[in-house]
Amino acid sequence: MRILVVEDEHRIANSIKKGLEQERYAVDIAFSGTDGYDLASTEDYDLIILDLMLPGMPGLTICQELRKKQIHTPIMILTAKGQIQDKVTGLDSGADDYLVKPFSFEELLARIRALIRRPKTSLNPVLTVFELEMDTKSYEVKRQKKIINLSSKEFSLLEYLLRHKNQILTKNQIIAHVWNYNADILPNTVEVYIRNLRDKIDRPFKNSQPLIHTVRGFGYKIGE
Repeated sequence: MRILVVEDEHRIANSIKKGLEQERYAVDIAFSGTDGYDLASTEDYDLIILDLMLPGMPGLTICQELRKKQIHTPIMILTAKGQIQDKVTGLDSGADDYLVKPFSFEELLARIRALIRRPKTSLNPVLTVFELEMDTKSYEVKRQKKIINLSSKEFSLLEYLLRHKNQILTKNQIIAHVWNYNADILPNTVEVYIRNLRDKIDRPFKNSQPLIHTVRGFGYKIGE
């Protein structure tokens, strides 16, 4: 999952980025409202974390302009402005959640998980397809009850596939949601990680059907 953090305080922004990357999210940072709006309006994110008091363009304006452009990416306002009227104004401007500084990182993570799940039909943190299970809270992946050890990026890729199971995903879609904006992506990067996943969740289970499928000329999907 790919997250944009728009925060002008470098220490806070870098701390959030470091913590989220440890939780297997791909994270981009913008230190001004202008840069944040440019990224949010041109790149594909799963969540935007947005400060209100920003140089260049205020957070409320960013929120309003994104909604005017029919960009419905979940937005969490993260700000020191904690008055009830501030919260009402932020939510009425199109934000999906509002968290006041200082905040608990554990609460931030819980709210992120809730916002990312919200568009889905199920709030279950366990994603499944056939006999494969992924627990997005404990980061445990199993097939036939056997634990599968994945790298951080392999986990992120598998999670994105599972959240869109039985859908064809192009390489560009995968890159946009699994890697951050500044990542050095080689032409065969996606193929390498798809092969790694197959080596771990398909090939060791020779008596079961493969779950990751290549759709020639289009991309990849996971499903029975």
